[in-house]
Amino acid sequence: MVDARHVIPRAELSARASRAGGAGGQHVNTSSTRVEVLWNPATSRALDNDERARVTERLAARLDADGRVRVVASDTRSQKQNRELAEGRLADLVRRALVVPKKRKATRPTRASTERRLEEKKRESHKKGERRRRDWE
Repeated sequence: MVDARHVIPRAELSARASRAGGAGGQHVNTSSTRVEVLWNPATSRALDNDERARVTERLAARLDADGRVRVVASDTRSQKQNRELAEGRLADLVRRALVVPKKRKATRPTRASTERRLEEKKRESHKKGERRRRDWE
């Protein structure tokens, strides 16, 4: 479940288990607990066309050659827990990619801030002008 409106069907996810690297001793060397979850947003029924385009654009750096998003988890010693973690991470990625940024509302600086800025510019100019006009002889 991505959010209240979007649920990625499990049938669209493909998972692959492999041996995790790093510390863990003999357990790591013998068990395939690392889980890799793949999902293709371009063919997903969970998204409409606009959302599909937004997700594909936002996650472009994470897409493989086939257009699938790949998420990996090897945090725990349990394949089931790692699969749940990977699916949760995928849901979080998609949730963040679906957010539509708010349009920036153009504003003008206040009169007081403009006057302060110009006054500061005059002070700096005067200070530097004083340095130049000195007769050092």
